[in-house]
Amino acid sequence: MKRLIYTLLILLVVAPASSFAQRKKSYVIGFYNLENLFDTYHDEGKNDYEYLPDGANEWTDIKYEKKLANMAKVIRAMRDENKAYHAVLGVSEIENRHVLEDLVIQPEIADANFQIVHYDGPDRRGVDVALLYRPELFTVLESKSIPFNFDSDLDFGMTKEEQDAFRTRDLLMVRGMLGGEMFAFFVAHLPSRLGEKSGALRSRGGQMMYEESVRLMKAYPGIKIVAMGDMNDNPTDDSMFVYMHGREKTEEVGPMDFFSPFVSMLKAGYSSLYYRGGNNIYDILVVNEALLNAPAGTLKIQPIVRNKYYARIFNPSFMVQQEGQYAGQPLRTFSNGAFVNGYSDHFPTYIVVSNK
Repeated sequence: MKRLIYTLLILLVVAPASSFAQRKKSYVIGFYNLENLFDTYHDEGKNDYEYLPDGANEWTDIKYEKKLANMAKVIRAMRDENKAYHAVLGVSEIENRHVLEDLVIQPEIADANFQIVHYDGPDRRGVDVALLYRPELFTVLESKSIPFNFDSDLDFGMTKEEQDAFRTRDLLMVRGMLGGEMFAFFVAHLPSRLGEKSGALRSRGGQMMYEESVRLMKAYPGIKIVAMGDMNDNPTDDSMFVYMHGREKTEEVGPMDFFSPFVSMLKAGYSSLYYRGGNNIYDILVVNEALLNAPAGTLKIQPIVRNKYYARIFNPSFMVQQEGQYAGQPLRTFSNGAFVNGYSDHFPTYIVVSNK
């Protein structure tokens, strides 16, 4: 009888701990600019000629297959570091859905079973944004592509005709359930830094993401939002700080603000790419207050670098140029016009959310 009582007591102690372990959830959410992931075929109406076999880059099937393998190698390496694939991975500079279908079946990452959310956009080169996700972890409820518009008081320095002719990447919004909680993800590739007034275009992009986020937060109280992308701006620039309401310090984040973990990392000297010789972080993820200050037992952004920074720039040595004038920078696909079998001119970035 004593033995039976002792066994029952052990079970009572172990069961709650075991139950807690089963309830613990942790997810990697990230973004990666794949730097011109083009196939070798012409897309009608798109200026993709340099990425054709007879184009400037002599973009052959062999080079394309090497590019796919390299992208998969990076995604797999992040999986190995985190002991899990991304639950959600936003990507940019992809030509079409076909290149993503080729990517997700690469041998190194095929077991992730990534699914795709993608819309063809109006960019003249044909590059789009998209979302890869694991369906056993994230269930898509709604998605839409949001065209860029000029419905703002910002001074764009453009005539009406120039505005009508302007083309850039759409914003992607995907809403669904992650770990039993409602999330929305935005994926962006904001306009380039060409032209004196281009800052206003990126500010409008940040403003559009914020306006759509507010709409979602009002429609779905408590929804957790992650906005990510190649913003072509640092987190301290107006598009992210003013118009996206990105705040550096957790205590500064109000109910309708966003926490911007890369501000402190930029100030500390971190970089996701090098533009005109300077270190920058354009590959940004920001999270809304509901995800930053989530109740105990629900998904919440976690510090993951030195138990201090809430984001990670993934830059292992194999992705870094080791010598020459570009030493220390991302090892990209082409260098000075020559194919060097690299990865991207951007390092991927990610955050981790957990209910621990």
